[in-house]
Amino acid sequence: RFCMADASGKHLNYAQALSVSVSLSNIIKSLVQEEKCIGIMLPPSIGSVLGNIAVSLLNKIPVNLNYTTSREAMGAIIEQCSMQTILTSRKFIEKTGFSLPGKVIFMEDLFGSISGGQMAMSFFKSYCFPREISHRFVFGKNNIRAMGQLATIMFTSGSTGHPKGVQLTHANIVSNLEGLYQVFHVRKKDVVMGILPQFHSFGFTANMWFPLVAGIGAVYHYNPLDAKMIGQLVQRYQASILMATPTFLSGMSRRCSQEQLRSLRIVVVGAEKLKKEITEQFRAKFGIEPMEGYGCTELSPIVSINLPDYHEQGVRQKSHKREKIGLPLPGVAVKILNQESLQPVGANEDGLLYVKGPNVMQGYLHQDALTRDLIREGWYQTGDIANMDEDGFLTITDRVSRFSKIGGEMVPHIKIEEAIQEILETSELVCAVTSVPDERKGEKLAVLCLQDVDVISLVDQLKACGLPNLWIPAVSQFISVPAVPLLGTGKVDLGRVKQIAHEHFQMHQK
Repeated sequence: RFCMADASGKHLNYAQALSVSVSLSNIIKSLVQEEKCIGIMLPPSIGSVLGNIAVSLLNKIPVNLNYTTSREAMGAIIEQCSMQTILTSRKFIEKTGFSLPGKVIFMEDLFGSISGGQMAMSFFKSYCFPREISHRFVFGKNNIRAMGQLATIMFTSGSTGHPKGVQLTHANIVSNLEGLYQVFHVRKKDVVMGILPQFHSFGFTANMWFPLVAGIGAVYHYNPLDAKMIGQLVQRYQASILMATPTFLSGMSRRCSQEQLRSLRIVVVGAEKLKKEITEQFRAKFGIEPMEGYGCTELSPIVSINLPDYHEQGVRQKSHKREKIGLPLPGVAVKILNQESLQPVGANEDGLLYVKGPNVMQGYLHQDALTRDLIREGWYQTGDIANMDEDGFLTITDRVSRFSKIGGEMVPHIKIEEAIQEILETSELVCAVTSVPDERKGEKLAVLCLQDVDVISLVDQLKACGLPNLWIPAVSQFISVPAVPLLGTGKVDLGRVKQIAHEHFQMHQK
């Protein structure tokens, strides 16, 4: 049965994928020490998936590294995990120019060292014995496994911009996979089009592990913005399930033909707000409506999802509503509490969203106090303001945390403010960062800045200080003000900051 393929033209069936993974794990085992975490820095591809499987077979924790992050953040992640070894690709390193510390193992070398005999032995051990004996051969005699063990550590910058390690167990991931399997009504010939990177929790759970556990195929492409190639791959492999972000979907609407995406039956988007215009544009061209979902890294990540309405033997069930984030997955409980009283709110009333279920993370790496603060009696406080209608459909109306989601990536406002303060060598309040809606990427940054600041010079210096490109506002995104608005307490009036930014951009759009 077809298992996976990628843009290189390579493809594997399930027997080949398992045999290669077992062979890789045996080779990696001889190269690593007693370290718990193994870094993986690869774009979506056969190599990235097999690397994750191989590390998991070793009972190690795969940590997929965000290759779009800053040098500072990358160093912090490696340090927090006590990471000594990183799997990557020589071709990828040459293209990105990344300089990695510690031991670097190139996937090209690993694949090149697998002999025909090793492949045959791996197949023999995996397939030719009862499961219990095969497990001993593959995992080792004393390699005890438990659902409570860590499956991965995903890093999220959150509102402060400092990387936080989200510890997800096998039970967390499997619960999310089971929920997806139930609502997707998986068919044997389904194929997932995987374009989200594995350092993205949606990419790790839904694009990588979901097809493997469901026993269906997947095809990967390393560049989610390359809509032309994605369209070709969907058509070539007759992909039926696409999980992406609205930004990537918008590109497909412009560059893919109707024929290329004809095989899709489910299109789910998350990570940023799905605009009505994107929905209508995609549906008008391809005849399928994108469904919005919601989740966060701490929740493995999927919490709720819209799906096509259910019709069977005269029974109809409403499974989606536009501009809402859907119904909770099976096994996931949600509640919405008033921000001040912490009492439950009524239908269609805004409040703070809490989530409980087997998908709630084990906790933050080395941050027990923060974990206790955000998870109480099993309920995770998302930091999102939401409401629920009479039918149980959720809507996100605002975010408490100070970050924007731009093209699906989190951009922390505080980190940008700190960089500006450092460049200007001042402790005075000279700026405030917020965001405004953007048709293309969901949101865009807006910076209120004192009138005497040389914005052109400031932007040039921001580009030189090592921040990711997404974190750097364009000159046109700065708004000159005589003073940054403050509350009576002396804190920045974030509501007023956002209002000024909205008014400024609305006026300049006219």
